[in-house]
Amino acid sequence: QVQVTESGGGTVQAGGSMTLSCVASGRTSGPHAMGWFRQPPGQGREFVAGVSWNSDITTYADSVKGRFTISRNSRDPTVRLQMDSLKPEDTAIYFCAADRGYAFTRHPDYWGRGTQVTVSS
Repeated sequence: QVQVTESGGGTVQAGGSMTLSCVASGRTSGPHAMGWFRQPPGQGREFVAGVSWNSDITTYADSVKGRFTISRNSRDPTVRLQMDSLKPEDTAIYFCAADRGYAFTRHPDYWGRGTQVTVSS
């Protein structure tokens, strides 16, 4: 099986920055795109950002575009999410995910346990 492990998270004031990291380990042979979802309090899980296996395509939710940056090197096991200009509405549990194939989809195959990000006013 593939294990997905997030690191980072915590509490930051509005306007601040935070970086999340994620590592996929285990049976990761073959292409795996990676990305992030989040679940705000009382809401459903929503897509945040994704990066393709070859790192040639990155996608972002409109709500984070211009503020968040997802990055990885081609075929690296580690992906990072740099979050700048954080807003209280960014408060959520952030889940890293790995997706078999070249493109990160809205239905990834492997999920991390999540890490809490809290942005205070």
